Amino acid sequence: MRAIMVLFDSLNKHYLPSYGNNWIKAPNFQRLAENTVQFETCFAGSLPCMPARRELHTGRYNFLHRSWGPLEPFDDSMPEILKMNGVYSHLASDHHLYWADGGATYHSRFSSWEIIRGQEGDPWKGQIKFPEIPEDAKAPQRLFLPSREKLSDIWRQEWVNRQEFKRDEDYPQTKTFQAGVEFIEKNHDEDNWFLQIESFDPHEPYVVPEEYDALYGEHIKKKNLDWPDYHPVIENSDDVENLKYKYAALLSKCDESLGRVLDLMDKHDMWKDTLLIVCTDHGFLLGEHGWWAKNMMPAYNELVNTPLFIWDPRTQKRGEKRESLVQLIDLAPTILDFFNLPIPKDMQGIPLKETIESDKKIREACLFGWHGNQINCTDGKYVYMRGEATNTNAPLYEYTLMPTHIKSRFSVDEMKDFEIAEPFTFTKGLRTMKIEVKNFNQHYRFGTMLYDTEKDPYQVAPIEDVEIELKMANLMRKLMLESDAPIEQYSRIGLYHNRDLTKEELVEYKEKFKKEYTIDKDMEDLLQWEGNTKNELTAFINLVKFNDKNQLVNELKNEIKKENVTVVTEEFVEKFVKERVDEERKPMIMYFLNLLSRRR
Repeated sequence: MRAIMVLFDSLNKHYLPSYGNNWIKAPNFQRLAENTVQFETCFAGSLPCMPARRELHTGRYNFLHRSWGPLEPFDDSMPEILKMNGVYSHLASDHHLYWADGGATYHSRFSSWEIIRGQEGDPWKGQIKFPEIPEDAKAPQRLFLPSREKLSDIWRQEWVNRQEFKRDEDYPQTKTFQAGVEFIEKNHDEDNWFLQIESFDPHEPYVVPEEYDALYGEHIKKKNLDWPDYHPVIENSDDVENLKYKYAALLSKCDESLGRVLDLMDKHDMWKDTLLIVCTDHGFLLGEHGWWAKNMMPAYNELVNTPLFIWDPRTQKRGEKRESLVQLIDLAPTILDFFNLPIPKDMQGIPLKETIESDKKIREACLFGWHGNQINCTDGKYVYMRGEATNTNAPLYEYTLMPTHIKSRFSVDEMKDFEIAEPFTFTKGLRTMKIEVKNFNQHYRFGTMLYDTEKDPYQVAPIEDVEIELKMANLMRKLMLESDAPIEQYSRIGLYHNRDLTKEELVEYKEKFKKEYTIDKDMEDLLQWEGNTKNELTAFINLVKFNDKNQLVNELKNEIKKENVTVVTEEFVEKFVKERVDEERKPMIMYFLNLLSRRR
């Protein structure tokens, strides 16, 4: 028995032909759908990249206890369990964040692994001279914000690396799939192996050989405009279209690479005994809801309702769709089950064989989200996004024995006051560090939202229904209890660890948020507000310490009176804000105001 997982990063299912896209050039994804079972209601669990990969290894949620980080000493690891039980596991990947501080324990769980370098500013090729950067290229603004991780170096390094991409075979994705092809060609006659071919694409930036841009003709006018920022859509319509079609061009390259794997499945008659899973960690917003990217906005379905295709030779089911609610945490137990290995008790996921066979329902509902942001719950029909109870978003902690971020270690300031937490049910008796997360409230402004995704699949308009919301809130609490969520996670979002929420408490919670996110009702009603200015000012006021809020509101009133303002313009807001922050912080504040002014 053999198993192959093809894992893409940031795959938006609405850009795939079998999920309804009629203009994308991706014949091999269509071919894949015809030869597998396609899941319509697959949801991510923990976002973004490395939290999702922790779930692929452990079969359990990451985001309730931890943000981005390595595998922990107490974590089960599916590839390692295979390795320890006579099933060879191999990783071929160009996901450069495996080799950074926050991902350094994943690849070494495999029997063997192959590194491909060069994606997204990977610190790969050494060059002192600043590289030439084309005029039509635009650096994401977030890369130049103050950061201990020196994200601004990514832009420079990206263009150093791109000098190496002269032919299609030079690109990291091509090399990654070539490594996977070589493994299959060498081992297709052998038994008991698992291969994970993992491409960083179609994650931004959307760098492709010219022949893939050419597939979309005049839609791509700036071939080097290929890196959307993590902010609301503010570009002109031509640039928006350019970025969307650059994503499509990269996806078409992914399609070509996928075809190489399907060709080998045909060539070596591997459909008879080889499990094939094609999946992604999460989606990506390409203008939907007025946003680019991920992380900075609510967990809309384009980010979390992900594509999933599985061929299971035991069932022989192909060309069919399944509606049952499944998640990324189900893939580790599915693979272990395929190899007839016991599933560790700490895995929350469920093997999918019977769901593939007959669409068997395996769960009532599921959780998903980012550490420290809204906690989300869906039953497949309703999506409930539960917001923070206060704008301090406290208390919030990281629970870890591996204190690293994406590209850095935890700082001395972060570590100096850590506590020791008692074991969780899944830490195998180990206590962990309990490290406070401070000044993190980027999602508070979104509040709580409830969507009926059967009637409103694109989540255009949240609904107001207290009875349904109460049901979903208490279902969320039940799932958090089953996940042994830290006790403070309940209070952080206005739930109770030891009992259900009441209808009266729910109404009070909603009214409190509405009141707190109002600057001054009389002033708001008397003035006209240009564009998004009201939300921008509210965001700025909520950025400062809460005990300074009244002072800022009074200053705002005085400024309006002094200048005899009747219409609040963008210029007025920018002037008011910039006069109240120091010079060094102005770029960062204005960037985050752009983000935080978006309420959906």
